[in-house]
Amino acid sequence: MNGTMEAIVKHHRGSGAQMQEVAIPEIRDDEVLIRVKATSICGTDVHIYNWDEWSESRVKPPYVFGHEFSGEIVEIGSKVHNFQTGDYVSAETHLICGHCPQCLTGKFHICENTKIIGVDTQGCFAEYVALPADNLWKNPEDMPTDIASIQEPMGNAVHTVLNGDVAGKSVAIIGCGPIGLMAVGVAKAAGASQVLAFDLNPYRLELAEKMGATTVIHSGEIDPVEKAKELTDGHGVDVVCEMSGHPVAMDQGFKMITNGGRVSILSLPTKRVSLDVTNDIVFKGVEVQGITGRKMYETWQQVSRLLQSKQVDVAPLITHHLKLEEFEKGFDLMNQGQCGKVVLHP
Repeated sequence: MNGTMEAIVKHHRGSGAQMQEVAIPEIRDDEVLIRVKATSICGTDVHIYNWDEWSESRVKPPYVFGHEFSGEIVEIGSKVHNFQTGDYVSAETHLICGHCPQCLTGKFHICENTKIIGVDTQGCFAEYVALPADNLWKNPEDMPTDIASIQEPMGNAVHTVLNGDVAGKSVAIIGCGPIGLMAVGVAKAAGASQVLAFDLNPYRLELAEKMGATTVIHSGEIDPVEKAKELTDGHGVDVVCEMSGHPVAMDQGFKMITNGGRVSILSLPTKRVSLDVTNDIVFKGVEVQGITGRKMYETWQQVSRLLQSKQVDVAPLITHHLKLEEFEKGFDLMNQGQCGKVVLHP
């Protein structure tokens, strides 16, 4: 397809972004061209927009960023046989090599040569995006485009919560950003006996209640470790899902975990974290997991089925719908913490 399109471009090595008219991407033989129907803002996009140390070391402007979306295939490459024009899709955002030791043993989500759509390549904050067919996920026809656009981050939540047993267990979600909020709903659906949600933001704690948290704790007003132990008869919680990335909150997570518990860390701390490894990990016999991406494509199946069955309702956390050109308002809301998930519509 020839012509131009409107896109949000990370235009320089500094804060902000611009709406620009750019060429519609050309597809390779193994790719498809997708007309974007909805695209949501992720915390990673906020890092890139604000231009922090991580993005400065990783991102190479100018380019179109964004990686969460849903849309319709409008063109297919000559080697694509499992999709056709008109298919309604979303995408796994990790582009993998297929030949490293991890890929060869089926651990595609931790491919050592991973590139991320909208971080290392052209992204989806645009009217069209070109992607390899191998990365696509076909959506149910009746799934709303906004919900379909947030399956990728929901996959992070599902991977974090379900990377171990949670049925009948107490689960602490530390950090109630959009993925933390999704994790609340996933833990509840998976049969957790208690879901404790911790944050400093009253707005997001209210959203955590809507997502099914049994108890919400403002960590600036109540000692989170004492409260967690009080609610678990002094033993501590069985599972901690760390979503905040804050060094203090992470340390609190290890202090509230019970002996033999599991701590799954999805967050990306920007500073070194000080932990009492001896007393809070070794002597407790704690299992610590680093969580990255989604298991390809096991997690996508779990996400799609949880949404289709309505065991997890993510509608309450989609708080804002904006036109693509209103992206600055969306990033402001994200920076202020006065939103759940912000969805942009080209």
